[in-house]
Amino acid sequence: MDGMKKIAHLFARAGFGLRFADLQQMQHLSVKQTTDQLFKASEEIKQLNVVATNSSYKDADDALTKKMFLQQQRQLEKDLNIAWLTQMSSGDSQLREKMTLFWHNHFACRTQNPWYAQQLNNIHREHALGNFRTMLLQVSQTPAMLQFLNNQQNKKGHPNENFARELMELFTIGRGNYTEQDIKESARAFTGWGFNNNGEFAERKFLHDAGPKTFMGKSGNFTGADIIDTLLQKKETANFICIKLYKYLVNDIPDAKHINTMADVFYNSNYEITPVLKLIFTADWFYADKNIGNLIKSPVDFIVGLSRQFYVDYKNPDVLLQFQRTLGQVLFNPPNVAGWPGGKSWIDSSSLMYRIKIPSTVLNDGIIDFKGKTDPEDEAVLAAMPTTNVRKDVNTPVQSQPNWDRFLAAIPPGTSKTAIARLLLATPLSNNLIQMVNRAISIKALAIELVSTPEYQLC
Repeated sequence: MDGMKKIAHLFARAGFGLRFADLQQMQHLSVKQTTDQLFKASEEIKQLNVVATNSSYKDADDALTKKMFLQQQRQLEKDLNIAWLTQMSSGDSQLREKMTLFWHNHFACRTQNPWYAQQLNNIHREHALGNFRTMLLQVSQTPAMLQFLNNQQNKKGHPNENFARELMELFTIGRGNYTEQDIKESARAFTGWGFNNNGEFAERKFLHDAGPKTFMGKSGNFTGADIIDTLLQKKETANFICIKLYKYLVNDIPDAKHINTMADVFYNSNYEITPVLKLIFTADWFYADKNIGNLIKSPVDFIVGLSRQFYVDYKNPDVLLQFQRTLGQVLFNPPNVAGWPGGKSWIDSSSLMYRIKIPSTVLNDGIIDFKGKTDPEDEAVLAAMPTTNVRKDVNTPVQSQPNWDRFLAAIPPGTSKTAIARLLLATPLSNNLIQMVNRAISIKALAIELVSTPEYQLC
């Protein structure tokens, strides 16, 4: 495989796609050097700071004040969503953001408190390339997760098993590696873990069951941190995380040999994330033909990749929320604690139609008719509004401004139309695509046609 194709593949998986400007900087570097550059560019941690304070409507003394507060919270949720999407689309730390998106789904959580959502997201970002244990412990102590999985109600004498179950099933060791009794005993260890009125983690000793517990063959007066450490001592946890990483970064079909190698590195480094990522990105098997152009882009990958490659500025940022809803992935709103299933579930006849229509609409500042999936919370908000205020018109002007001058200026003089097509598409060029390339009247027209193909949905 030529160097350009390897770099394009690396950027598609470790980021949100390769731009011609990136290629000019990286084309003479080895895979290892390019990987190192991606990590270096992601050293800076740019936290989201959209929500300034944690506030509650409990202090509201009337229904109108409460309603206004809820509207403000809803707007903050939208602002937070757009801020993160913008940061992914325009920032240099695309590897960190790509991994923040991975952990966002791994630790799937819904909260109606935008302060809690921002706090959790920033923990994912801070530790996205760092230590998994540190991130896991901090995530487990966030108000967002404690509230979502009911650990605020977990107390001595009346243990709530929800958090303990999901910790094992989804966050660490996976099904088949623990018993129902392990869940019951570990739930007792997490009794008292909650948060105070300021949204700060609190170990409420008076609610904690300090009695002896038996968990995975060990006995003691275990705390929540002890349970987490015991789970991480099991090699099965490293394997479980590496299977998810492999599916996210390499192939939907796990390869046991490669995953075992990843798990060894992950486990032996005490769950440091960077070494296992560097192993993946510099491995020969990562660049095998069967691992290229084989993953369906998530809706966020698709939206962000399009925005990055063409330097798109949205004058109406709300349309980014409509894109997410229509395609079935709204940031901060996973369908459940298991997150978005991904893979082939991203595509159905309706979403594919929109995926093919969106690029030409965005790049030509057109109008799109949204009739996609509506978030249940949005339906509830609309239902509560006076009917005179509900917009029935769903023909929305995208109001987007791609920077064609910047896009075209980055293409080296003399670059063939075929080379442009090979950069924009991860799959080999079919006869139909070659004919499309040959008949294109301009590079701009070619680019719009290429990103409006089903092949552009793959990376």
